[in-house]
This record gives sequence, C-alpha cells and structure tokens, in this order.
Amino acid sequence: MTKSAQRDENSQGKTILAQLMLPMAAMIRGDVRDLVMSLGIQAIAVMFEQERTELCGPLYVHDAERSATRGGSVPGQLVMGGRKVRVSRPRVVDRNGHRVPLGTWEELRAADPMTDRVLEQMTVGVATRKYARSLEPVPEQLEESGTSKSSVSRRFVEVTEQKLQEWLARPLGELGIRAVFLDGLHFAEHVVIAALGVDAAGKKHVLGIWEGATENGPACRAMLNDLVMRGLDAETTRLFVIDGSGALRAAIRDVFGKRALVQRCQVHKIRNVESHLPKKKQAAARAAMREAYKSTKVETAKRLLNNLARTLETAHPSAAGSIREGLDETLTVMALGLPRTLERSFSTTNPIENLNERIRQISKRVKRWRGGSMILRWTAAGVFEAERGFRRLKGHAQMQKLIAAITPRQSENVVDDHQQVA
Repeated sequence: MTKSAQRDENSQGKTILAQLMLPMAAMIRGDVRDLVMSLGIQAIAVMFEQERTELCGPLYVHDAERSATRGGSVPGQLVMGGRKVRVSRPRVVDRNGHRVPLGTWEELRAADPMTDRVLEQMTVGVATRKYARSLEPVPEQLEESGTSKSSVSRRFVEVTEQKLQEWLARPLGELGIRAVFLDGLHFAEHVVIAALGVDAAGKKHVLGIWEGATENGPACRAMLNDLVMRGLDAETTRLFVIDGSGALRAAIRDVFGKRALVQRCQVHKIRNVESHLPKKKQAAARAAMREAYKSTKVETAKRLLNNLARTLETAHPSAAGSIREGLDETLTVMALGLPRTLERSFSTTNPIENLNERIRQISKRVKRWRGGSMILRWTAAGVFEAERGFRRLKGHAQMQKLIAAITPRQSENVVDDHQQVA
C-alpha cells in the first residue's frame, strides 16, 4: 500500500469515527437508549456509504473506468428495536442505469429480528396493545411502524405458524429417546395431546403436539404414527407414561406392540378413584393408595391396593373397579427395580404436567379461542418458552439403570415375534 493510499484510508477511518461521535455530545445528557438507537442509525448510514464508495469511488474524484455511479437515495425500511423505522436507502446504478444491489442493505433486510422480538414479548406476557410501550424509544425524527395491535398480532401468527410447522417436521431418530410421557391439555372445548421424550442422559425433548383427546383412539394412533414416521423407532423398547386413557393404551399397543412398556400415572389413578367416592371418604382412599405406591415390592403394593378395593366393594363398587382396572400398569416402573428417585420420576406424568403448566401461563391471556389452529400456535409458543428452562429429569444420573432394566424385555419380545411368525 502506498503512503498516499494509507493516508486516505486513515483519513476515512477518522471521518467514520467522527461521524459516529457527532450525536454523542448533543445526546449525552439525554436517554442513553435514544443515544444507542441514534448511534445504530449513524453506523448503518456509514456502512452504506462505505460500500457505495467501494463501488463508485470517492466523491468528486473523476474515474473514467468506474462501472457504477451514485444514484441518490430513496426511502426504505429496516427493523430496529422491534419495530420498523424509515431510513434513507442509498442507490447505486451501473452504466446502463440499472440498480446495483448493496450487499449491506440486502443483508440487513434479510435479517428480520422483529418476528423473534414479537414472539419473545408475547410469551413473557406483553399484550398486543402494549407492545409499542415495551420497546426501546427511538429518536423523534425517525418514523416508525409495525407496532399496532393488528400488526403485532399478525406477526405473532406468522412466526408461530412457521415455527410450529418446522418444529413438527423435526426428525427424532438422533435423539435416542428411551421414555415418552403423554398427556392431554384442555382448552375450552378442545384438547391438545403433548408428547415429552427423555433421552439416555435424562434430557427432556418435546416431541410434538396434536389436537385431539387421549380418549380418541384414531387421534392417538395418528399421533404415534407421526412419531414413528419422524424417526422414533418402533422396534426399540421404551417406557410410555400415560394418563390412564384406555384408547391411548390401545394405540400404543397397536403402533409399538409388546415392546412398549406402559406405566399408568399413579396421580391420575388416585384422582379417578376419588371421583367415584363421596368427599368424606376421598382423603382416606388417597392416603391408602399413596401408601401402596410407596412400597418397595410390587407384591406388597398389589396386596394393599386389592385390600382397599375389597373394603370399597360393597358401598362403592365403581371405586373398587377403578382401583383394579389397569392395576398392574400403575406398578410397571416399580417392577423394574429402579432407584427410588428415578422410580418417582417415571411413576406419574408430573414431568409433562410441568410443561402443561407453562403452556397455561403463556396462553391464559387469550379470552376467546378461535379454533384448533390458534390453540396449536399458542401451545407451541408455550413449548418454545418452556424448553428454555428445561432441566434434566430427576434421577437422570441413573438413566442407564432404566435402559438396563428394559433392554432384556426387547430381546424377549423379538423372540415372541419370531415364534408368532413361525
């Protein structure tokens, strides 16, 4: 580089620095957020001019070989601070008068952080009508748009719909899921089924959400088939923890066969038994069932539960029948002989209930649901927010013991399958 060129480059650098510092003195006593926004606008303008100089050469310097010239500027819009702001867009034209795209402008236009900002604000509880107030202020001389209630709502629908479709198409084969929690979440007259997977390291993964009740057999089979199509191998033995629905249980057997180990949620079972009893007898029955589920041996738990069923048989036969229905599957995890912490984690649907609670918090501001698509979008927004705070399953350090306990059952089921074929 010649000394002259080096002097020009140093001079240009000082000019850029001076341009960035110009608003500093005038604004230093004002709001620092205004200052940051103004500096951002100044920096963008300098970047535009730098690129235009590279294409067209310095101002007022004649160059017969230049292939492009300055073409003035036109109004344009960029996203800054969660809203659209009007900026001056410089133009460059070639010898034929055709516009030459500026890489800086195209890059800034391609990146649209506004959609993510809208999703972030909505999921933390900012109402659409208050969105503009939640943003950093912009200098008064800048025209802004895209912050009205309708604009924000439209953006939220667009981003959640796009993210939902991408998320529901994710491949699952590489996650190494060894257990799946399934439960339903009620929204007015609609029900959404959520599937939460746990991998070999105890990490949680939301596998999907579907509109439909766990009592709806076809909906359950469609949901499980979708998981298989996306890579959840049906030939691998897994533990499924469910709310107790017979239709869901049958769908698991249809799709995954005998390789699926099913644990019926003990909390759901207790609630179901209580629903068949008068209020004055619910506490005693609840305590007796909890005591049975604390047992270290399956035989002891069965004996205690059957004893309770016998005591209720005459006065409350439906409660007794509820205890006996699916009794063995409320003790599936107990029979595996897992460490107590891990056993508790897999004996109920509590891990997915925590996810459901976060979804309820996100969607509680909705006053009126307008169909299943809206429900799925808001559920997805809740899932995206909940996943940020996911912790590993309690007892995750002992997950290998679960895998060791269920792996022999896979070999047994393969033998059974071969015998049936023969």
